[in-house]
Amino acid sequence: MFMRAASRTLRTAPALQVPRIAPIASTSQRIRFYANKPGRDNTWKRPDPIKFDKSNKATNDPAHPKEQPEFDAATAPERNTTTTQQPGPGKPQSGKAAQQETFSKEQEEFSGPKSPSENTEPTTESPPQPQKPLPDLRQGIPSTFGAEFGEAETKSRSGAQDPNNITEDPESPPGPGREGGELPKSAYETSTDRRRNKVANWSYIAFAVFAGTGSAYLCRNWESEEEEKKHPDAPNGWTPILMYQRAKARIGGEMSYYTEPTFNKLLPEVEMMPPLTLVLSLEDLLVHSEWTTKHGWRTAKRPGVDYFLRYLSQYYELVIFTSAKSMDADPIIRKLDPYRIVMWPLFREATRYEGGEYIKDLSHLNRDLSRTIIIDTDPSHVKAQPENAIVLPKWKGQPGDKGLVALIPFLEYLAMLQQSGGNFDVRHALKSMEGKDIPTEFARREAKLRAEHMKEVEAEKAKKGRKSINSFMGALGMGSAKQGQMVLADGTNMSEAAAQGKMMIDIFRDIGRKQYESMDKEIRENGEKWLKEMAEEEKKFQEEQMKNMKSGAMSWFGGSAAAPAQQSPLPSAPAGTPEAGKSA
Repeated sequence: MFMRAASRTLRTAPALQVPRIAPIASTSQRIRFYANKPGRDNTWKRPDPIKFDKSNKATNDPAHPKEQPEFDAATAPERNTTTTQQPGPGKPQSGKAAQQETFSKEQEEFSGPKSPSENTEPTTESPPQPQKPLPDLRQGIPSTFGAEFGEAETKSRSGAQDPNNITEDPESPPGPGREGGELPKSAYETSTDRRRNKVANWSYIAFAVFAGTGSAYLCRNWESEEEEKKHPDAPNGWTPILMYQRAKARIGGEMSYYTEPTFNKLLPEVEMMPPLTLVLSLEDLLVHSEWTTKHGWRTAKRPGVDYFLRYLSQYYELVIFTSAKSMDADPIIRKLDPYRIVMWPLFREATRYEGGEYIKDLSHLNRDLSRTIIIDTDPSHVKAQPENAIVLPKWKGQPGDKGLVALIPFLEYLAMLQQSGGNFDVRHALKSMEGKDIPTEFARREAKLRAEHMKEVEAEKAKKGRKSINSFMGALGMGSAKQGQMVLADGTNMSEAAAQGKMMIDIFRDIGRKQYESMDKEIRENGEKWLKEMAEEEKKFQEEQMKNMKSGAMSWFGGSAAAPAQQSPLPSAPAGTPEAGKSA
């Protein structure tokens, strides 16, 4: 055995290792040496039983009865065999067993003994809760966030202690710190928080200084007398009311760029001012536009529009004033009026925006309001000057409509009154028609006046002699006995017309009809030619504008730009049309 251990040691030892001076015995040698100790009996014997007698009490007890009562050596057998079972039903508890109750008095089922009938009585269950309606899953799965976290959020708001919070003592009051600790709030702030708060404080100070300086600048006195005259409701002064009014006027002046018309004078001044100005709306008055899935956008022209425009163009300066954008309304106006019968088109840029509505303010037209009439279909568009307005029902595209043409006799009558001279004001005539259907009311008044006129004519015819007829003509202002017969430029004999029973409005209407027929004849004969001439002029104008733009762009690069060509005027209406006569 020893030789085998020695050979194993030599085999595992390195070759260059220095040999040990004293040999080391192996583990097996030590175990074998201990087991084969001389004089030791290694045979197995049965151990002696433990005896509990007085001799054992003298030994030291390793157990501590005070700390470990279950190892108390002084415990008697009766104490170790004490029963821990609960008494059966109907048997009272006594002694120490009564102190070892394992149930609570608060539980109803352990409150005390009951009778056999009570014990065998079936328990009544709580009534079933009504089932909530199932959610509608057709629009997606509803969120359950409120049901899951709503109760916890309510408890946290009411001050209830979170059962999952084990880091804080619920009985200790919160401290002055941000998290309820004893440290101040500044202890929880980082350097980034401090810089952010510092920047915010300086921002508040700068905003307050800027607001104060700006308010003082807006409240200053007017710099010139002209500005003070433009704002009579906010004169100079340093009272709080006057300062507020000046600041309000200045802010309103800045906002007027977006709410007021583009120019204070929308129409230019002409040498021969027109006697009357007629402003017409476009949408639902002259045309009607609608959209359908089959045809898209379609625009219909109202029946009698051509006759209405061409006939009244000899008495009025026609203006189309629409609240639509120029890019939308301009193509419609060009198609509606190809011969430029209407002198001036105005678009949304010329309206005034107030309270979410576009208002057509006639005071910016640069025309006398006593000789200006506007016809519209929306009362909100004309609320700035309702005394100058005729509001008609909207035309919805009915093919047999005559509402527009029916206004011609009344407008013709106003033009005749204006030519008669005097201080004529169209607002007085419109005031007399307020709340009435103008075509119907004017027809009734004209019929009444005609009946009275016929009675006077019949009475004059009954008299004898030429003197009576001449005196009647002088009373009407159409001539006198000395002048004899009065002939107009178109060949109308006023004496003969009066002898035939015609009123002044009839003579005026006949003259207007002749002029319209002449105009219509010229358009039918030379209309195509005029359109081609206007197209060529417009093309030349666009080419010249393009050349000017190119020459201006080349000048930015230092090139020798040619002298800009003289800007040609806008394409004018061809000779022979009413527009050409007005522009001349």
